[in-house]
Amino acid sequence: MPAMASRGRGRRTINEINMVPFIDVMLVLLIIFMVTAPMLTPGMIDVPSVGKSKNPPKVVAQVIVNKDGTLQFKTPEATRSLNQREIGEAASRWQKGQGTESAVVISADKGVQYETVVKAMDALQKAGVQRVGLSVKQGGG
Repeated sequence: MPAMASRGRGRRTINEINMVPFIDVMLVLLIIFMVTAPMLTPGMIDVPSVGKSKNPPKVVAQVIVNKDGTLQFKTPEATRSLNQREIGEAASRWQKGQGTESAVVISADKGVQYETVVKAMDALQKAGVQRVGLSVKQGGG
């Protein structure tokens, strides 16, 4: 019996978690990711291409967004500077006068913030303009 009592007193309970196996697993995972990452192919996104419409509009008006954020409404007859609220109303009135064969194209300067172009599109949509397009630069230069 005295041997059993001394045996029990000699053992201590371990209150810490052994981190060595955890670190080993993490290092193995790190190596696996480092080896496989260069082998992954980047995802390809199918961006729509610019093409010709099947039914091109006969008459086109432009909403021009300038570098300073001002808007111009350019019709074959005249060019007027308008604010955000007036641009939609003017485009809607013009399109109703032209009929279904008309479209409004938004063209913006390269340095214009994207938010300004989106606000112009939103104003046209709220005014009920039917055909709205974006002007794009053709070619590589």
